[in-house]
Amino acid sequence: MRFMCRFRIPVAVGNRLAQEGKLGLKLQAILEEQKPEAVYFSMDQGKRTAFVVLNIDNPSQIPAIAEPWFHAVEAEMDADPAMTPEDLKNAGPDIEAAVKKYA
Repeated sequence: MRFMCRFRIPVAVGNRLAQEGKLGLKLQAILEEQKPEAVYFSMDQGKRTAFVVLNIDNPSQIPAIAEPWFHAVEAEMDADPAMTPEDLKNAGPDIEAAVKKYA
């Protein structure tokens, strides 16, 4: 299943790693290992943030995804299921059934 993962890097940690020239290297290493479908960098809640789209087929994969971020950059992590337009189209009958039953 596809997930939109949000990794927030604490400002002090990001600053220290940036000053040491290590922030980009650590992020690159993690992303090369995890091979995400897509990655976007921005800010969230005033912190450097990576928005990473990953396929997670089994909950047992979550530690392998989260731990590198926790240890390398002390990131906070959120993960939300995400759909492509095709996924949403395929969900149409189930959405319609729920609307008919509960609306």
